[in-house]
Amino acid sequence: MSTARDEPASRDAGEDAGGISGGDPAPDFQAEIRDALAGLAARFDRELAREHERAAHREAVIDRLHEENQRLRRGELQATLEPLRSALYRLHDLARGGSERWAAPEPPKPADAASLLAAVADEVADALARTGVERFTVEPGEAYDATRHRPVAVEPVTDPALAGTVVAVRTDGFEQDGRVVRKAEVSVGKAVPEGPPAPSPPIRTKANSAAKPTVVETAAKPTVAEAAARAAVKATAKSAADSAPESAKSGTAGRGACEPLRETEVERDDERGPDGRPPAGHGP
Repeated sequence: MSTARDEPASRDAGEDAGGISGGDPAPDFQAEIRDALAGLAARFDRELAREHERAAHREAVIDRLHEENQRLRRGELQATLEPLRSALYRLHDLARGGSERWAAPEPPKPADAASLLAAVADEVADALARTGVERFTVEPGEAYDATRHRPVAVEPVTDPALAGTVVAVRTDGFEQDGRVVRKAEVSVGKAVPEGPPAPSPPIRTKANSAAKPTVVETAAKPTVAEAAARAAVKATAKSAADSAPESAKSGTAGRGACEPLRETEVERDDERGPDGRPPAGHGP
């Protein structure tokens, strides 16, 4: 059972439902959406095409710049190699001319090879100078400099003034813009004392310091004069004994027999008596 209050509400609901069902606005709305989507798609295609064109242009610019860079690098490399080529041309001419002179029927003297090698070294130094690398030379007697010299040998010197100086030069050095790129190889002098080295002192230990030195006593050898005097005395005595008569040698000599020789006056005085006369049985 419906009341009067419910009737207007049901009537409004019926009107709204009838209005929606009576007019259908969906096709127009869908058409508008399709048109908007189509416009967005066309705009997107246009923007995408422009991006492709810009990307292609960028790629073309990059390719052109890369090609120009490669061309410049090749040009710089060729310009850098040109001095080396010129030096190689001259070295080729020097070597070819030297080979022809040495292959001639009358070749040059061996001493001429020094000038040829010096010319080759100068050509190489000139080629390096064209690339920015300069050669510097070292003279013997200069002070050793660790920033420019590389020691390859040490030679002893007796003059203290030559210690720490360049004694001999092995190779030249090279520098670029004031910076040494290769040091000169040199021999450096080292002072040594003159004469033989002093002997080192003996090592003292408890064993050899406590030991006492052993003294060996040897009989003194006679001198040449003493030996000659003794030989002369022996020869005199032997000759006197040989010259005595047989009776004196045997001890049976009579009154007139020769007496043995007395070497000293004291021996002759001992044979005399108290009165100064010789004893009986002895001659005056």
